[in-house]
Amino acid sequence: MTRLELVSDKLLPLNDLSRRRCGWRTVSQRTVFTNGVFDLVHPGHLTYLAQAANLGHRLIVGVNSDASVRRLKGDSRPVMPLEARMQLLASLFFVDGVIAFEEDTPINLIKALRPDILVKGGDYIADEIVGAPEVRAMGGEVIVLPFVDGQSTTRIIDRLQVVGS
Repeated sequence: MTRLELVSDKLLPLNDLSRRRCGWRTVSQRTVFTNGVFDLVHPGHLTYLAQAANLGHRLIVGVNSDASVRRLKGDSRPVMPLEARMQLLASLFFVDGVIAFEEDTPINLIKALRPDILVKGGDYIADEIVGAPEVRAMGGEVIVLPFVDGQSTTRIIDRLQVVGS
């Protein structure tokens, strides 16, 4: 399998990713799920995703669709289209699956994939994370990882606008 095929193999529709998730479960591999926009991937994202991957055996990343990003962040976002964001995430060796969602939250993905561990970054409170009650009801964990100071897509965009003016 070529490297490009290895990346493509991580970009799956929900039915296929759910089947793959079931296979991981049968061999006692714990699956971690996280989600986000991941517009301009920066060192804070990489640190966060690597830490999330280290919590289990497999990492699935849910990515907001372009329309979802516009609803959440405004008409100037995303900077990178969904396909580019997904391909970039799938190219990371510690990411095992990448899937998009159209809704404003990944609750439907969480219910379908039934992760063992749900992870979000330090700007969240565990009890307020979408899907936390569902994951806990299935016997899973909800973990908030520390925020990486000084790393923010919005900050990068703001700096680019200052440089460009």
